[in-house]
Amino acid sequence: MATKKTTTKKAPARKATAKKAAPKKASTTKPAAKKTTRAASKGDAKTKKLSAIDAAAKVLATAKEPMNCKELIEAMAAKNLWISPGGKTPHATLYSAILREINTKGKDARFKKAERGKFTAKG
Repeated sequence: MATKKTTTKKAPARKATAKKAAPKKASTTKPAAKKTTRAASKGDAKTKKLSAIDAAAKVLATAKEPMNCKELIEAMAAKNLWISPGGKTPHATLYSAILREINTKGKDARFKKAERGKFTAKG
């Protein structure tokens, strides 16, 4: 019985081609723009928007009794401190942020857990 010898074809060797570098544009250097500070531009300074957790700290500082996060979100919107940008569960996000601050900062946190799901301002 005769066996056939099979040969495999080798892929043709590729030629190395040098890529042409893109021509560099002539650089035109402009003088650096002068940075303005907030102290220099008092009239132009925009009021910085509060974050949800900062607004919650302000609301709790004036609150007389502990509040849960849904009540905090409603109070922040009523006082125009912070309005949800359209999220479905801003109260859950706020709850998570408050707990994260309590866990990371410990005694230096702005919040204190009063009872299950309710917080007060520390101090």
